[in-house]
Amino acid sequence: MRPRTAAALAATTVLGAGTAAVAAGRYAGDAALSPSRPLPSDPRLTVHATTADTVTLTRSLASLRPGTYGLTGGGVHAVIGDVAEDADCPPDSVVRRLVRVERGGLRRGAKVRFTPQVHTGNPGEAHGLEYEDVEVPGELGPLPAWLVPGTRSTWVVTAHGLGTTREHPMVVMPFLSRLGVPVLDLSYRGDPGAPRDPDGTGHLGDTEWRDLDAAVRFAVHRGAERVVLHGWSTGGSMAVHTVANSALRDRISGLVLDSPVLDWHSTVRALAAAHGTPRALLPLAVRAAEGRAGLGAESLAEASAPSRVSVPTLILHGPDDRLAPWDRSQLLAERRPELVTLHAVPEAPHAAMWNAGPAGYEEALRRFLTALL
Repeated sequence: MRPRTAAALAATTVLGAGTAAVAAGRYAGDAALSPSRPLPSDPRLTVHATTADTVTLTRSLASLRPGTYGLTGGGVHAVIGDVAEDADCPPDSVVRRLVRVERGGLRRGAKVRFTPQVHTGNPGEAHGLEYEDVEVPGELGPLPAWLVPGTRSTWVVTAHGLGTTREHPMVVMPFLSRLGVPVLDLSYRGDPGAPRDPDGTGHLGDTEWRDLDAAVRFAVHRGAERVVLHGWSTGGSMAVHTVANSALRDRISGLVLDSPVLDWHSTVRALAAAHGTPRALLPLAVRAAEGRAGLGAESLAEASAPSRVSVPTLILHGPDDRLAPWDRSQLLAERRPELVTLHAVPEAPHAAMWNAGPAGYEEALRRFLTALL
């Protein structure tokens, strides 16, 4: 082969590989930002057997976790409790308490995964709570929400996070209802029934916070004197943006942040890796996500800086979270101990702090909210 031809072929090969790498990086970035894509943090498990009150699953680190979780996949949704320690099963399996099957059937051989989203339906179907279907006027259009009434003048406005819907915050509704706290549970842009973002992708709270801000305005219009924002995952970053930027931030009396995304670079990288992106392409995935979603390199860092914390804040987070760095929550608590309380939850995956220990979670929440009601 002539030298000029060889050089041209080599250049074409390099350019082709570079183009493929960029395309793969963009794909990975898009996958990480998909607002409706299930979290990739847990493996699919096989159902080996069921009884009226147990389910036998593939043995793994996920299936051995303590706590209460949803079990979902292939048209089925069930609620499972702790490991049944006294049950006999093969060494490659684990038996969990089966609380109930909410949809479909747990057939042998079915593929399922754990989810922190325990309940399905609405607050009436899940808990027998009185509620109202409402629409929050958002900048992109009406946002569906559930309003559970209460006697207090302080409301809790909830925002779910990655891979879940407004059904996720229903885990705390019975507890908040017992306290007499009105709850406004929001669906925001990209959720089922809500407007899509113009570019069709998620922004890890960078634009979605405006919908949470609209929910604060709605709550105040409906009689709330003060509002506590309770956000999971990217809902936590939405809450941080809202208290930093809202024109009604003087009405926000506190924040509850469950597994908050306070460093979007790390979260995008972790999501891309979990979706199977090769290590060499992870920097491209982060850059692609930044370009696609228009994520400001400093916007979240500024909003979550310790110096910007202005209201009492409860952070519920755990060192086993692989999607939202635990050390950012630690840093915030260490820098602002007079305002920030950190409740550590071991053995809990992302956004599953309630699931890993419902009683401890609700007690931490009770102590925090008592001073704000």
